[in-house]
Parts: sequence; C-alpha cells; structure tokens
Amino acid sequence: MDHATISLLILAAVIVAFIWNRLPVGAVAILASLSLYATGVLPAQQALSGFGDLVVVFIASLFVVSEGIDSAGVTTWAGQWLLSMLGDRPRVALVAVMAMASVMSALITLNGAAAALIPMVVVIAMRLGLAPGRMLLPMAFAGSAGSLLVLTASPVNVLIAGAAADAGTAGFSFFSFAIVGVPVAIATITLAAFLAPRVLPERVSETQPPDLSRHAATLAEHYELVDGFFRLRIRDQSPLVGSPCDALSLSGYDGLQLIAVQRGLVPVQGAAALLADDVLVVTGAPSEVSRAVVDLVLAVAMRPVTATTGELISREVGVAELVVPPRSPLVGETMFPGMARGAELTVLAIRRRGRDRGAGPTIIEEGDSLLVHGSWSAVDELVEHRDVLVVNSPDLVRRQTVPLGAKAGTAIAILAVMIILLAADVVPAAVAGLGAATAMVLFRVISGGQAYRAVSWQTVVLIGGLIPLSTAIETSGAADRIAERLIAIVGSGHPVLVLVALFLLTAGLGQFISNTATVLIVIPIALAAAAESAVSPLPILMTVAVAGAASFLTPVATPANMMVFSPGGYRFGDYWRLGLPLLVTWLMLAVLIIPRVWPL
Repeated sequence: MDHATISLLILAAVIVAFIWNRLPVGAVAILASLSLYATGVLPAQQALSGFGDLVVVFIASLFVVSEGIDSAGVTTWAGQWLLSMLGDRPRVALVAVMAMASVMSALITLNGAAAALIPMVVVIAMRLGLAPGRMLLPMAFAGSAGSLLVLTASPVNVLIAGAAADAGTAGFSFFSFAIVGVPVAIATITLAAFLAPRVLPERVSETQPPDLSRHAATLAEHYELVDGFFRLRIRDQSPLVGSPCDALSLSGYDGLQLIAVQRGLVPVQGAAALLADDVLVVTGAPSEVSRAVVDLVLAVAMRPVTATTGELISREVGVAELVVPPRSPLVGETMFPGMARGAELTVLAIRRRGRDRGAGPTIIEEGDSLLVHGSWSAVDELVEHRDVLVVNSPDLVRRQTVPLGAKAGTAIAILAVMIILLAADVVPAAVAGLGAATAMVLFRVISGGQAYRAVSWQTVVLIGGLIPLSTAIETSGAADRIAERLIAIVGSGHPVLVLVALFLLTAGLGQFISNTATVLIVIPIALAAAAESAVSPLPILMTVAVAGAASFLTPVATPANMMVFSPGGYRFGDYWRLGLPLLVTWLMLAVLIIPRVWPL
C-alpha cells in the first residue's frame, strides 16, 4: 500500500473519530501523528514536528493575551457601556451585541469573546424581557464573522497565512482578512437581526449563568452591612496600655460597642494586659468613634466597609463569601466582625443557619458562612484554600463588576503593541505573540498560574498533532489525488466552481469537527487543487478560511456554539434554522468578493 493511500485512510479514521466524539480530540490528533510514524509515512522527527511549529507557539500565546484583556476588566467595561446605551429597544440591543461580539472576537478570539459575553447577554435579554436564546446564537454566529477581521482573530487565519507564505506567494497581511470579513460581518449582523426573532425559539434554559453585576449590593443586604465597624489601633501614649482587657469599657461613649480586641491574628481576652498596636474593633456612630480616638489616643486602622461607599468591591479590593466545611481547622476558632485574617483579609460578617451572628465573637461551627474583604490577590488565594469553600469565583465576580481594572491600561497597551508589530510585519508572528503573553505576566496583568490555565491545551495538542497529517497528505500525493477527483467533477476550466467545491467541502467537514482541524486537513487539498487548475493559491486559501469560520449548522461545530447551547435553551435542530441562510450568504459573498480581490 502506497503512502498516499495510507495517509487517506488515516485521514478517514481521524474524521470518523471526530464525528464519533467518544475519544478526546487531542488523543485522536496524537494517534494520527503516531500512526504516520508507525506506518512509515513520516519519520519520527516529522511526525512529531507539529508540537514545535511556530504556528502552535503563536496560537498558545494568543490565549494568554486574551486572558489578560478579559481579566483586566476591558470586556466588563465594554459590556457596561453597551448596557448604558441600549435603552429598551430589543432589535437595537441584538445588533449591538452582535457588533460587539464581532469586534471582541477579532481582539480576543471567538471562544474568549463568547465566554466573556454570555453572562452579559443573558442579563441584557432578561432585562429586555427576551428569551436569552433569541440573542445568544446570533452573538456566537457574529463572533464567527468577527474571526475573519484580522490575522490574529483565529487559529484558522494563522494557518491560512502560513500556508500562503509556504506556497511562495505574497501571502496575507494582518488586515487582509478584513476585505472579506467586514462584508461578511455586516451581512451576518443584518440577516441575523431580521431572522433571529422569527426562527429561533423562545425557550428559557433552566441553568442560567449567574448575574453578579449587583453582587456587592446583594452581599451588603444579605449580611446587613449597615453601620459596620472601626478598627482602632492603640498608640504608645494611650492610657489603655497596660490595663486589663476585661476592664476595658466604652460606656462613656453613647452607642459605642466594643466587639473584640485583637493582637496580630489572635483575639485578646480575659485579664491579659493591653499593649501598644493592639486593635480595638468597635461599632457605633462615627462622631462617638472620633471622640474615643482623641480621648484614648487611638489611630483609625480601618473604617466601615459597605457597598454604598463603593469600598466593598473596587479595582484594588474585593469580597468573598465563604462556607466552613466539615473537618475544617477553622471549626472551634473564635471570630468576630472586624477580625483581621492575615495581612490583607478582614472578616466583615458571620452567619449561621441564615441568621447574622451580630457584632460579638463567635465560635465557628461547620456550615457557618463568612464574608471576608481584602485585596484581590488575597481573595483569589482563597479558591485554593482547603479550609473554606468559596461560594462565587472571585475571578468571575471581578470580571463582571470591575470595569477597566487597575491593569486595564497596561493590558490594552500590550495588545496594541502586539497588533502594531504584527501589522508592520516587524517580527515573526510567534515572536510578537509570545512577547505579548510574557509581558502580560511580567507587568502583573495576570499571574503565571492564570497564563498556564488560559491556554487551551486541547487546541494546542490538536493543532500540533494534525500538522504532520496535513504534511503527509501534501507530500505523499494524497492531496493531489483528491484534487484531481475534485477537478474532474467540477472541470478544470471552471475555477469559480473549484472555489464553491472547496467551500462546501470545508464547511461540511467543519460542522462536525473542529474548524482548525478541518482547515489543516483541507489546506493541502486546496493547494493541490490550485496547482491542478493553474490558478493562484491566494483566492483558494482565502475561500477555505471563510468556509472554515462558517460553522453554523450544529452545536458541536465550534466551542462557542456549544457554550451557548445550555444558557440559550437550544436543541440540536435549532442551529440550522439561522445557520443555513447564513452559510449560503457567506458562500455567495466569498464567490463574489474573493476572485475580484485575489484574481484567479
């Protein structure tokens, strides 16, 4: 059996495995690479070369850059700005959401844009009295159109640009894709705005993403953060120094109540003598607190924190609701509102069985809930803490409630520099992307752990594993064989029909397997078809790029399609109702625009 036949058999097995959907896609890609080596089609170095490809490095770096932009609150700011501009016009809201999805997909990829926008779109739909399903699928489809606006918007674009350069052509510049992408995005938004209310269902999902936009006010109301507390530090000259703790009285100050005394991280109780730098935690009227501060020579270490003051959640500080699990070391400890837990965390309130425990000390039991406040870094660390369970992800709270966080300017600047380097072609794309990803970590926009978690390793492994298959299809003669059959069907004198055939082949495969995997499979076939038809590979490759983004007919076509499936209350058959007209529209635009810009 020759290498071309073996390559095609491996290709067929990969497609069947993807459609079967019982094996991890990464495992399928790796098995494809190993099969190419085991059958002798490629040597070991070539069979595993995809994992060191510059395309893989660039795509991985884009995930980190996207995480930095989203984590810095840029997407939250955009969402809040959109809400302020919408009013109560559902059609305008739908168009605005789709336009934002297109732009954000160009900046932070389709999957990143979908993840950032889904909670916001659900909230917008509910406030406008619409079923979220009327807005979520159009948003995902508009995001697919946005992936054609710039080179870095999608791994598919990067693969297509690399293939064009490898084919010895002038290639595609950073904004080349926008020539087709802008008309496609406009047509998608226009058609979806007209059809979505007519063809999409009004179902409401039973599992909606949480709306945390009013999280601070909700917590303040739930934990009755009205008067709050003051932390007052005893100064060296204070008359309280040396006096017994249990003799301390604030009866001379109207309504002023002593909650507890704290030394470091430990409560001071009984007859222990008060020392300088001990902290009195008190509650009461600010005027009486001010009198006590002067009379007793104290320093205000912390004022009351409430949602109304804007101090509960801000760029610098956040809040977390915790539950004490069974067997936690905290069980049996004494805590009280105003108690410092470490250098950057303060307990704001304690509840037990739905009731507030008040201002006094409480011996913690399992099931108690705590409200703690502090720097975002300290709050984020609680997620990994085994002593408590975090009710809402601090990261999700921050992203939905803090627009343009402290590092937003830095994140935007890093993104802008990367785009300029790519647009000017100053350095290779992998260098620009990796530099931007590293800058996001070095300038503390995100942590190193966030950077590692941001990378979709499934995508990285998928691309790295399938690049050798693409190479084998090209070098073994398999691509030529498929291209010859394709040309024989449509005729060598009809290059436009070749474009249509490649579009349908790519779009058809893309409804069931990853568009990235689809494009990797089709690229060598497309190049062979271009050579067989004696036409430029540029229009052929751009057609494949457009068709690769046209994943509309099934929920498994893209991760974004699947991400909106549950919150939109969709069924499998809902996708083609809006997706089929869009697919036909994209095909018509591709055939009309591409041959005129890149002549056949």
